[in-house]
Amino acid sequence: MFSSRCGVRCDLCERKEAVHCRGCIHMDKPFWGGVCEVKSCVESKHLDHCGQCDVFPCTLLSNMGVKEGFDPRIKIAQCRVWRNEELKKE
Repeated sequence: MFSSRCGVRCDLCERKEAVHCRGCIHMDKPFWGGVCEVKSCVESKHLDHCGQCDVFPCTLLSNMGVKEGFDPRIKIAQCRVWRNEELKKE
C-alpha cells in the first residue's frame, strides 16, 4: 500500500505530527504550502505513485530533495516495492 506519490514512507515519518502533515495523498498542497512538482506530475497522469509511471524513475524524482541533502535512491527503491506489490496482486 503506497503512502505518498514519491516513495516517502509517511507512516514512518518522525516529523509528520510536528509539521501537521497528513501525507500528500490526503492533502491538496504539501505541508509547506508550496508546490511539489512530483505530486503534481503523478496526479496529472492519474497515477497513485511514481512507480506506476512508464518513465520511472525520471529526472524529476531522481533529483527530488538532493539539494536539501536527501538521497533519492531510498524513495525510488520504495516506489519499486510498491510497484512490485501491485504486480503480484494482478
